[in-house]
Amino acid sequence: MMSAQASTTGLPEGYFVPAEDDPHERTFMQWPVHRSVHPDRWFLQDLQETIAEIANTIAEFEPVVMLAGADYHANARKLLSQSVELWDIPTDDLWCRDAGPLFAINDQGGLVVSGMKFNGWGGKQVHDNDGQIVSRVAERMGLTVYPSGLTGEPGGVEWDGHGTLLAHESCWVNPNRNTLSRAEIEDRLLRAYGADKMIWAPGVAGHDITDDHIDALARFVRPGEVLIQVPYPEDDDIFSISARKTLATLKSATDAEGRHLKITEVPSPDRIRVTSDDFLASYANYYVLNGAVVCAEFGDQDTDVEMQRTLQRLYPDREVVALNVDALGETGGGIHCATQQQPRV
Repeated sequence: MMSAQASTTGLPEGYFVPAEDDPHERTFMQWPVHRSVHPDRWFLQDLQETIAEIANTIAEFEPVVMLAGADYHANARKLLSQSVELWDIPTDDLWCRDAGPLFAINDQGGLVVSGMKFNGWGGKQVHDNDGQIVSRVAERMGLTVYPSGLTGEPGGVEWDGHGTLLAHESCWVNPNRNTLSRAEIEDRLLRAYGADKMIWAPGVAGHDITDDHIDALARFVRPGEVLIQVPYPEDDDIFSISARKTLATLKSATDAEGRHLKITEVPSPDRIRVTSDDFLASYANYYVLNGAVVCAEFGDQDTDVEMQRTLQRLYPDREVVALNVDALGETGGGIHCATQQQPRV
């Protein structure tokens, strides 16, 4: 099947990106292979084992497609359960939230792709294959891609599926991705998601590979409700300062329906297994799928248990599954970063 690329910018009338907790057809993931990105063979193996564990866990609840070049299928199959499907689409790294397809639907059962140009988070990483995943998946599925006119990553946007977007300016209003004004970027993001209202917080540029993706800090639980991971009062690093600014923004914001947001604050883990300065210990980077929420645990028994109880309260009809994904944290990401859902139509 062949995909088509629309000449217009933004989604057609009536299309929108549904909320993550809406029913899924499947989850897409990517197999990490590029040795210039992960030169340590043993760490790459740990990373692949972690990705396989996430995929196998999700596959207990909904179908999973792992994207990988055909040359890597035999090795991947050794770690993946038989219920995980392998597609011959070459990859470099594992971040399907950023390089994978952003799907949109309409009320008549239509399915299309809202196209973001992936440039390796502003040219920071090789992306010869990852930069082509959207078009290759769309071609295999016979779907039309509607370009957003933006360079960036869906991991840099939180959305409620009902008209409201949340993002850090640092990873969008940034010349390493876009040379447009904030107003122009906002207009294109709204059209790319079929949304009506944008909530901006400053974020932090130039201190991590993503330029501070919002999905490592704050998430829409449902329309009108946000979860945010808060730093400890004594934490004065640049990301903690930024997190407090984002929290203040959320406290004063209203959504597309004019509602003030209900905010659930969760603590950051403290006594964790990995203590390197660049380790991402994000509870907020969880993934909501059919019948479950898959989240990270970091070895701090108190906050691990508190987060799992919080997620069970926020998602009462889903099973909460906690995994050790320290290998992802060492590369600056988490479970949400490694997944991308296809909504059911």
